[in-house]
Amino acid sequence: MAETKDEEKIGEERKEEKTVETSPVEDGLLLPRDALLSAGVHIGTRMKTKNMEPFIYRVRPDGLFVLDVKKTDERIRIVAKFLARFEPSKIAVASARLYAQQPVRKFCELTGAIPIIGRFIPGSFSNPLYPNRIEPDVLMVSDPRADDQAVKEAGLIGIPVVALCSTDNDFSGIDLVIPTNNKGRRALAVIYWLLARQVLRERGELKPDEDLSVPIEEFETKLTPEGA
Repeated sequence: MAETKDEEKIGEERKEEKTVETSPVEDGLLLPRDALLSAGVHIGTRMKTKNMEPFIYRVRPDGLFVLDVKKTDERIRIVAKFLARFEPSKIAVASARLYAQQPVRKFCELTGAIPIIGRFIPGSFSNPLYPNRIEPDVLMVSDPRADDQAVKEAGLIGIPVVALCSTDNDFSGIDLVIPTNNKGRRALAVIYWLLARQVLRERGELKPDEDLSVPIEEFETKLTPEGA
């Protein structure tokens, strides 16, 4: 239920932002600015950390912090270049948050990374006796707070951590950040779709201007009608 309330709130913020966001459109974004805004990629929270201040574009009168989508775009490119250096089977992507689980599945399906969906089992990285142990060279998490156990174990085995961070996240244990709304259903789908496309472009598996054959909608968690 908490996830559904989050989505409803973000949906309302999304409608408002389409009318109040007036910054000029930059050329060369990975996705048109209007598409990023309509997905709510820029929607933060009413809390901010010192770590996230450089990525905040402004604060609205109601206290909601708004992320700079140009910086989100820049970081997606940087992260894609970074991840493309690793063997696909050595990239682990974790998501405890419900709305990030389908985006993570599709990202991993297309890129060959290892999905870690739902609760992270303690010892999955660090316990050599655990039968389902994973030995990644890099970890990406959808929310450093929700995926804190995975982040801690990545630190124990000494691998870098990439994280999707909203305005209320800090960078403890994080090496590389993508500033984004990491709670919204549509925003998470857009970010993972863009990242998958850019990773495949960096690997040379897609041409520089080639799109994924899979639409963003397939990355998006479907809402189940109440009572179904």
